Amino acid sequence: MGRFDSTTPFMLLARIHVKPGCVDAYLALAQVTDAAVEASEAGMLHHTFDQDPEDPQAFVWSEVYANDAAFAAHVSNPPVQEYLQKHAELGDGFSIEVYGTVGDECRTLMESFGLPLKIFESKLGYSRV
Repeated sequence: MGRFDSTTPFMLLARIHVKPGCVDAYLALAQVTDAAVEASEAGMLHHTFDQDPEDPQAFVWSEVYANDAAFAAHVSNPPVQEYLQKHAELGDGFSIEVYGTVGDECRTLMESFGLPLKIFESKLGYSRV
């Protein structure tokens, strides 16, 4: 069985809902944020913004972090902080699901945002990331 802790990769899904009439503006915001994350975060291994096939106002950020430190770097990154501020204007829903084990400090950081959060801890498996 693999060892899972603050040094192992994990996946995060951020489920977003956009206010009516704001999808184009939100897509522009997401595009700018994605480009900034790609350019500045080596610990972000996968970062996509996917649209729900049944609700055109619902999206999911699919993210794979190298470790807990990569998540801390992500949420303190100025373009990400700007994104979160603008989300408040354009979005009306935001929840987070984590798939993988994170350490206590990372869990506390995730909880500090006050968003709906569900963490699915790894019990077995492996990562080739």
